[in-house]
Amino acid sequence: MGRSLFRKLLFDDSDEDEIMRRVLKGSTSQRKRRWYIERDRLTGHKILYLDYFADTPVLGLSSLQKITAALRMLAYGMAADFMDEYVRIGESTAIESLKKFVKAVVDIFSKEYLRSPNNKYIARFLANRERRGFSRMLGSIDCMHWKWKNCPTAWKGQYSGHIREPTIVLETVASFDLWIWHAFFGLPWSNNDINVLERSPIISKLEQGRAPAFNYSINGHEYTMGYYLADGIHPKWSTFVKTTPSSRGHKRKLFAKAQKANRKDVECAFGVL
Repeated sequence: MGRSLFRKLLFDDSDEDEIMRRVLKGSTSQRKRRWYIERDRLTGHKILYLDYFADTPVLGLSSLQKITAALRMLAYGMAADFMDEYVRIGESTAIESLKKFVKAVVDIFSKEYLRSPNNKYIARFLANRERRGFSRMLGSIDCMHWKWKNCPTAWKGQYSGHIREPTIVLETVASFDLWIWHAFFGLPWSNNDINVLERSPIISKLEQGRAPAFNYSINGHEYTMGYYLADGIHPKWSTFVKTTPSSRGHKRKLFAKAQKANRKDVECAFGVL
């Protein structure tokens, strides 16, 4: 039986692969119990080559994959392990890419944006405020509760209380051109504006008399520091200008209207965020 099979294969002019396929499929009587499985070896070779041996191997991950993962996590609040479905990147690599991306942004833009106003910007800023009726005003300050959609389960109890969902209190100072040059956030537990103010670094600086220096006079009173437009919960300091508690009289109504209109700068910044 073996000799006859060997003789048949020896004198068969068919393609070698075709002969083996017939043998493995059981086309001969000697191999009826064997099954041939089509494994698509060519595709397997291509996948192996692209993963390990190409000029830009998939397993090596390109810079575009890493940046895309970081941007999607920042823009859409996606979890790190969700990146594998679209970008083909692992959870730990996505987190590491996000950290490096944020660090690079801080290193490149911190000198221009993540700082207090310099003298050149203050001059332009005050010129705008002069036209709007509030000279020597440095910006509008306020707080808001920001929903934390991806808050870890273990932390939800610490950051819930204002509403049922976890939130982070964000305190900002914003200018007319939506430049947020002060941001303070991340306090646990249920916080209101007073709790935030007690720990705010900008309040600590004002208590120590550290603020952009100005010398001006209003209603016969001399001042040496600029001020911020604020709501009624802020302390009664000369650096916080709040609306009048009573709107009686034409002057008070006019002042209250102008103060609320200019304080919309920070509300507009919150809306953009």
